[in-house]
Amino acid sequence: MSVGLAVATAVTTALTIWLCFQLLERHEADQRRQDILAAARQSALNFTSLDYRHYDRDSGNVLKGATGDFKEQFAAQTEELTALVAENKSVSEGRVLDAGIVRSDERSARVLVVADSKVTNTAVPDGEARTYRLQLDLVLKDGRWLTSDVEFVG
Repeated sequence: MSVGLAVATAVTTALTIWLCFQLLERHEADQRRQDILAAARQSALNFTSLDYRHYDRDSGNVLKGATGDFKEQFAAQTEELTALVAENKSVSEGRVLDAGIVRSDERSARVLVVADSKVTNTAVPDGEARTYRLQLDLVLKDGRWLTSDVEFVG
């Protein structure tokens, strides 16, 4: 009987340890998904919310959440965009409607984001609504999820 009790205790202990590891892995995966979605939403919001009166700050926010080719391309266009946005007195107030992860692993993710914005400028002083469907590729770099590519999708 004591052998049976010892075996039952060992099996119960092993099962408890296994379940704890499963819960921990699940929690880490859920947290990673939440972090990815939060980063993608913020990146899309930064990308769709630009104001000529604060364009240096707004474009800086885009660059803070960017890396790789996307960061290089956006930075290379910043001077030209600053002049264009100022000349047209452009203001875009973005809003993220929805976001979903297409795929992810521990170091990278692809997220689809639907956002809209109200855009005003000298040509459209009362503003017009725009809807964006964006595909964002993100990578984990130094503990932060950063956008490495943005594509407009249909």
